[in-house]
Amino acid sequence: MITISEKSRAAVQALTELAARGETAPVPILEIAERRGVPLHLLEQLFAGLRRAGVLQSQRGVKGGYSFRRAPAEVSLLEVVETVDGRLSGADGPTSGCDQVWDDTRRCVAGLLGELTIADMVERENRLTQAPMFHI
Repeated sequence: MITISEKSRAAVQALTELAARGETAPVPILEIAERRGVPLHLLEQLFAGLRRAGVLQSQRGVKGGYSFRRAPAEVSLLEVVETVDGRLSGADGPTSGCDQVWDDTRRCVAGLLGELTIADMVERENRLTQAPMFHI
């Protein structure tokens, strides 16, 4: 079974926002939630899990918030998805022809997500926002 939920999508969006700021100081979670339209309670749950997984670090207090524990270029989308949704499961041992198709699909999806990082997502967003618009 391949499971990638909307929670994973929200986590990637929020991490992309955090990385795009390029700040070394912690960013309040409310600012990220508002910028990306992610409910605050959901983002709190996601960021707590990502902190436990070693992706983020948090700081309490007036100047508190979240920052990356590792560089965004070192955080793959696969790591984020598997932190949020669990391992992209695959078949162990011999499989039937139909099962093999799903296992191949899982490997392709995991391969793509493993190649992309949060820094790549920032770069992609920057390219899209800087692309010229042509109106007819």
